[in-house]
Amino acid sequence: MPETAATADTRTPSGRLALAASTEKIALGPLDGRYQPAVAPLVDYLSEAALNRDRVAVEVEWLIHLTSNNVLPGAGPLTAEQQQQLRAVVTEFDAASVSELAEIEAVTVHDVKAVEYYIGRRLPAIGIENLTAMVHFGCTSEDINNLSYALGVKGAVEDVWLPAARALVAQISTMAEDNRAVPMLSRTHGQPATPTTLGKELAVIAHRLARQLDRIAKTEYLGKINGATGTYAAHVASVPGADWQQVSKSFVEGLGLTWNPLTTQIESHDWQAELYADVARFNRILHNVCTDIWSYISIGYFAQIPVAGATGSSTMPHKVNPIRFENAEANLEISSGLLDVLGSTLVTSRWQRDLTDSSSQRNIGVAFGHSLLAISNVAKGLERLDVAEDVLAGDLDTNWEVLGEAIQMVMRAEAIAGVEGMENPYERLKDLTRGNRVDAARMQEFVQGLGLSADAEARLLALTPGKYTGIADQLVDHLK
Repeated sequence: MPETAATADTRTPSGRLALAASTEKIALGPLDGRYQPAVAPLVDYLSEAALNRDRVAVEVEWLIHLTSNNVLPGAGPLTAEQQQQLRAVVTEFDAASVSELAEIEAVTVHDVKAVEYYIGRRLPAIGIENLTAMVHFGCTSEDINNLSYALGVKGAVEDVWLPAARALVAQISTMAEDNRAVPMLSRTHGQPATPTTLGKELAVIAHRLARQLDRIAKTEYLGKINGATGTYAAHVASVPGADWQQVSKSFVEGLGLTWNPLTTQIESHDWQAELYADVARFNRILHNVCTDIWSYISIGYFAQIPVAGATGSSTMPHKVNPIRFENAEANLEISSGLLDVLGSTLVTSRWQRDLTDSSSQRNIGVAFGHSLLAISNVAKGLERLDVAEDVLAGDLDTNWEVLGEAIQMVMRAEAIAGVEGMENPYERLKDLTRGNRVDAARMQEFVQGLGLSADAEARLLALTPGKYTGIADQLVDHLK
C-alpha cells in the first residue's frame, strides 16, 4: 500500500508508527498508565488541573476577603448570593474549565494570568463586573501559587496519603498482635542470635512507621500573600490606610494554613522540605520492611498464598514470586529520590526569586504517587502471607547454641551470689558454641556439669531456644 499524506506524518524518524499520534492518549509514565488506579485519588490534589482549581479557589477567596473586610474603598461586601456564585466557580470547575484555561494560557503564555482572566470572564454573570480589577489585586503569581500548592499538598497528605499509610501501619500492628507469641530466631549480622517473637519484630516496624506518621500529621503548611518582593509595596501605594499585614494573616489562616510573615517574592518552602524529609524517612523504613519480609519469604518463614490464575514465572510454573514487595522497593526508592531533590531544591532561591521551584513543584504528585503505589503494594503483599510456624520452630531447634548467652549470664549472676566455680563464663561458653552446632543433649549436659545452684540449673534445663524470648510478647503492648 503506497504511503499517503495522511499516514506519512504518523511515523517516527526511524520509521516506526508514532504512538503519540494515536487518537487515544497514551501515558508516558507508569503512574498515568498501568498504575493509574492505585494513585488516582492524588489527581484531585496534585495534578496540573487540581493546581489550577486551587488557584481559582485562592483568587476567589481573596476577592471575597477583600470585599468582606472593606479593604478597598468603594468595594464593600458582596451579597451572600454573590459569594455563593463566586465559590461555585471553584466547585463547578470541570474538564471544560481545564480546556478553557488552556486556551487562555495559550494566549497569555502565563498560567496564573490565565486564571485571573478565567475568573474575570465570570464576573458579569454574577453582577460584579465592576470588581474585575480586584481579581488578583496586589498579588504576584507566587502569592497565588504558594497558597495553591500548600492547599493541594495538605489535602493530598491528609485526605489520601496519610489514611493509606495509617491503614498499612494498622495492618502491620494487627499482624504483630496475632503473632506476638510466635518464637523466631533472630539474625544479627545474618547469624543466629538471641530469639525473639515474630510479633515483637513486626511491632518494631509498626512503631517506627507510626512515629513518622505522627511527625507528618503535625506538619505546618505555610503560606504568604505579600506582593512582588514580600514588602506589601503595591498594597500600601494603592491603599495606604489598610492594615495589610492583618489582611494577609487573616486570609492565609482562613485558608487553614499557617501565615509566614517574612518572605522574599516566594514563600520559602522550608515546610515542604521538612515534610518531604519525613515522608522520605517513612519510605525508607518501609523499604527496610520490604527487604526483611522478602528475606523471610526466601528462608521459608512466610509462605505466599498464590493468586488464582497468576503466573510467577514465564518458564518456572512452581514459582510464587514476592513481586509486591519488590515493586514497592523500587517505587519507594524513586519516591525518596524525588523527595530528596525537592527538599534540597525548594529551600534555595537566587536573591528574591528564581523559577527553579516552579519546575520542581510540578513533580510533587509524582513523588507522592510512587510512595502511595508502594504502600498499596506492601498492603496487598502482606495480605497474601501465611506464617510458617513449623519452619520457625525448626530453625530454632537447630540453633541451641543461642542459649550460650543465657547460660553465661546465669553463671555471672551465680558468681555474684557466691556460688563457686563460675569463673570465665563467657570464655567457657565461647569454647562450647562459637562456630559449633550444639544440640539439646549437649547443651543440657554442659549445664549439668557447671555446678550451678539447684534453682539456676532447673531454669536453664527447662529453657529451649523457642522459650528464650524474654518478654518479647509483652513488648507488643506498646503499640496500644
